[in-house]
Amino acid sequence: MEDLAGAPTLRSAGEIARARQALLSRHAHVLEPAAVSRCVGADAADWRRFGLHWEDLAPDGHAAWDATHRLRRYGHFSLDRTGALRPTPHPAFAQPGDTGPLPLGDDGHIEPLTDVFAADPLFKALVRMLGRIASCLQDAEVWSVRVHPIRVVASADRTVLPVPEGRHRAGATLVSSLLVGRQNAVGGQHTVYAPDGTRLLTATLHEPGSLLLGDDRATLHEVGAVRPAETTGPARRDVLVTTLTAHHSAERDAQVG
Repeated sequence: MEDLAGAPTLRSAGEIARARQALLSRHAHVLEPAAVSRCVGADAADWRRFGLHWEDLAPDGHAAWDATHRLRRYGHFSLDRTGALRPTPHPAFAQPGDTGPLPLGDDGHIEPLTDVFAADPLFKALVRMLGRIASCLQDAEVWSVRVHPIRVVASADRTVLPVPEGRHRAGATLVSSLLVGRQNAVGGQHTVYAPDGTRLLTATLHEPGSLLLGDDRATLHEVGAVRPAETTGPARRDVLVTTLTAHHSAERDAQVG
């Protein structure tokens, strides 16, 4: 196992090697929670602490039509070959025209990550793990990393699409979705497609710590609607969406959902 500072060991290196091979051969892969925990050296207490950040999200300015059902924050970082992770300015979004439609609010503002989120050792270890995986797709000196903790809340009379863009690309090299928690929720099925529409992978992330990886250059993805399992209460689904883009093409990186 590796520690939360990001130093790999033989066991975690094997998990990362398998993820790389799957991305190269199939363009998409799901890492099970136990494998993710081995890769980042996290235990149950680390995951419980990490999940508390989702209690401090803000209404999504990119989804002003649905802000009470969609909460998020946003962070932008650079990650270099040494594993150094540095925050960068919080830029405005510009969704590329060829990645999928996204209706925006008046200003598209999304609140930044809290300082405590950005400093969380599990968050840093997750990003460094993604950097090691993404290196099989592109040999980048520096990655542009965009981070989106998102909560969607559905009710008996209101299902919610976790990804309002529909089928789309994120405009990145590697795109990932980590399930952090779900309560009274059904649905939220991920589907990854080849550009010609061939279905490559379908998975519903049920267990916290499940991680979906995709080569965004070679695929499109969408997520099905979330609804309550028991109609007497709301459904909640918490995910961390992270994209990595080689620095020289960082202008193509875009927000995802």
